[in-house]
Parts: sequence; C-alpha cells; structure tokens
Amino acid sequence: MADTRRTPPPADPTRFDLANRLYFRLYQSSNLMHKVGTRAVSSFGSTTQQWAVLGALARPRVGQAGMSVKELIAFLMLTRQNLSIVLDRLESRGWIERVQDLEDRRSRRIRLTDTGQAEWARMLEEIRSFYDVSLAGLSSDELLQLYRLLDRLRDGLAAMAADDNGREEEPA
Repeated sequence: MADTRRTPPPADPTRFDLANRLYFRLYQSSNLMHKVGTRAVSSFGSTTQQWAVLGALARPRVGQAGMSVKELIAFLMLTRQNLSIVLDRLESRGWIERVQDLEDRRSRRIRLTDTGQAEWARMLEEIRSFYDVSLAGLSSDELLQLYRLLDRLRDGLAAMAADDNGREEEPA
C-alpha cells in the first residue's frame, strides 16, 4: 500500500473534488452530531464524550470485567489525556469505578457502577430517540452500507496514523 503521507497518488481533479466534499460533509456531520447529541444527553448532565465512554462500558461483552484505559483509548480513538478527564468526571459522579485487574494486579479496569448502569438505562430512551430521528432518512440496508463504508474509511485513516514502526500513534 502506498504511503500517502509521502507520495500522493496521481492528480485526479474529479476524485479530489469528491473527496474534498466528502470530508467537508463528515466535518459538518461530526459538528452537528456533537451539537444535537449534547442536547440529547444534557438533561442528564452528560456530554457526548461521556455518552461514548458509558456506551463502550455498557456493552454486554464488557460487563463486570470492564475495560482497561488502553482498551478504551483504542476503542474510542481518544488520547489518554482526553479520556482521563472524562473518566475523572464520571468517577466523581459515581457512574464508573476503577477496579484492580484480576489477571494483572498492577493494572486497573474501568467499569460501570450500579449507579452508572442505572443512569445509562435512563439515558437510552433519549439516545434511541436521537438515533431514530437522525437516521430516519436511511433504510436498514443503507445504514448497514454506511456502517461498512465508514469502517473502511476509519481503517484507511488508521493506516495513515500508523508510525514507521508499524505501531499506531495515539489519536488526536
């Protein structure tokens, strides 16, 4: 695979224009998602970043085991600094706890508390409504197609973020 950071592909003005429009749409959508998403969870005193962390920890496969900070960073594609701020706020509210890793006693795992699980359950009605309204113009097949296409875009961006040693850099 060509390293697009050093050797750009041959110029194709039509492809460039389409790519430019696509990234601008993604930028707009991201900003709107944050703005409207914040409104959806603001009555809980929450932010979209907290929503993302709670959602990651509420997944059935995570459960009582929780996730390490490193796993959360990789899953949410956040920096350690940004994640630490969110975790501190959630912990101060009693929604998450940091527990000793049973396999590696030196490490901590992050998991939802009973209060956090209850708060997440309360938030789900607003979140479902947010999803329903924002995605109303797309069929289930289109949602699946968009999901798969965004996965491919994410993978391409992740490959660009990989450093020369093949390790992924911490996302910005």
